[in-house]
Amino acid sequence: MTETVLMLFGSHTFRTVSLGAATIGAVAGVLGSFVYLQHQTLSGGVIAHSSLSGITLAFLVSFWWTGVGSISAAVLLPGAFVAGLLSMLLARSIVRLTPLRIDTAMAVSMSLFFGGGFFLLRIINVRSIPGRIGLDGFLFGQAALMTRSDLRVILAVAALVAFVTALFWKEYKISVFDPDFAAGVGFRVTLIDTLLLISTVLAVVLGLRSVGVVLMVALLAAPAGAARQWTKRLSSMVMLSALIGAASGFGGAVVSALYSRMPTGPVIVIIASATALFSVLTGPRRGVVALIVRNAVNRRRFTGKIYAGMQR
Repeated sequence: MTETVLMLFGSHTFRTVSLGAATIGAVAGVLGSFVYLQHQTLSGGVIAHSSLSGITLAFLVSFWWTGVGSISAAVLLPGAFVAGLLSMLLARSIVRLTPLRIDTAMAVSMSLFFGGGFFLLRIINVRSIPGRIGLDGFLFGQAALMTRSDLRVILAVAALVAFVTALFWKEYKISVFDPDFAAGVGFRVTLIDTLLLISTVLAVVLGLRSVGVVLMVALLAAPAGAARQWTKRLSSMVMLSALIGAASGFGGAVVSALYSRMPTGPVIVIIASATALFSVLTGPRRGVVALIVRNAVNRRRFTGKIYAGMQR
């Protein structure tokens, strides 16, 4: 077992994939905390699914420009970012201009962008465009294709997201918990929401290589949901969520490296979801077990007081 572990960490591919997956999980955990508290976890799915149109369009542009399509993160992630951001802006515009609710608007926007992405992906495969190998991996993730250049992009974007979150921590916090009060004391809530949306899109786009379009919403929601069961403080929740996300990413890379038929993305999501389920069951204050015990104790106390009153 020791020899296997040493062999894994001696592999350049494993170090690249594990560091990239852990970084993606940490960033998703941080931004997922704010999305979770805003009750907008569905937005992660909208962004992830909509990004497929941006990925395929960026691939086609690279093909038209060079003659060979590129699946490099530096080429595809900007397209995914633009598509994900436009899909959420479209959903918000639909809510502002029509009587539709936000969930319906996001479903309409996601269907439009995701359907367009599948249409372009079909064209790419039917025409056998050079360089398309690995493009399908963005649907469910294919972390093994992560390169050093991809890792540099991931680390750079993660550092940017962390810097912006730290810089606007107070604004994010007050906007998430009480947007009306934030607007009343002079904060530009719309600008803060837009900045948080941009950061969330970046977090989702980063995970497309490892987790994929379909499963990225789980990585955005599960670490935050797990962390929420253990703490009431936002700072603690964000740090714990980042830790759970990073551990899930690293654990998924390890399991995938040890067992060749285990895809990294689904394993990452399984670990994060299992952690969330465990937290929901065993959380000290909000967990199911704690709730059952607390109800039983209260019932016993109430019954005891009634019995004592009857004895008098």
